[in-house]
Amino acid sequence: MKNRFARTMLVPALLILAAGAMQGCVAAAVGTAATAGVAASEERGIKGAVSDTSIRAEINHYWLQKDEKLFSDCNLQIQEGRVLVTGAVKDPDTRAEAIQLAWKAKGVREVINEVEVTNQGGIGNYARDTAIVTELRSKLLFAKDIQSVNYSIESVNGVVYMLGVAQSQTELDKAINIARNVNYVRRVVSHVLLKDDPRRFKEPTA
Repeated sequence: MKNRFARTMLVPALLILAAGAMQGCVAAAVGTAATAGVAASEERGIKGAVSDTSIRAEINHYWLQKDEKLFSDCNLQIQEGRVLVTGAVKDPDTRAEAIQLAWKAKGVREVINEVEVTNQGGIGNYARDTAIVTELRSKLLFAKDIQSVNYSIESVNGVVYMLGVAQSQTELDKAINIARNVNYVRRVVSHVLLKDDPRRFKEPTA
């Protein structure tokens, strides 16, 4: 999970970086990471990883331009142009704005709204969510018959959100079961698609 407190402190610098990305610097910034073995081994491949990184940069740019709170309170998970927005905001209008801006990014196939409207949060919840994500990533990494590189994980107030591509229903069921048994997890929400799901090949709307 991204450190919301650290991100808030880094907003001025990130505004500059996001602006640069919008001017075509994304490819240079991604560079080494996108061409690494990890990206090549993912179902989305290197091209998909670069595209998703570009989408992330563009959405963050829109959020930062509109309101720093959108960037600090909302999280992005992106897989093959499918954008999962999570987080905790204080009013429905802020949630709607975050989703509307996410749809503006080029290459977006789908935007999934899982943003909570709540006053819950704080250091205690952040610490628990960080522990959840750390433990779950470790368990998936070492789990037999699970290609963990294809899974993106986020936790908000004890709710685990999963996005990605599963090789089979059996693999997905196993991953979800592992998540449910991690300490402090209240609920698991899966937006993982199976490898042969036609939604993976849907044309972008933006």
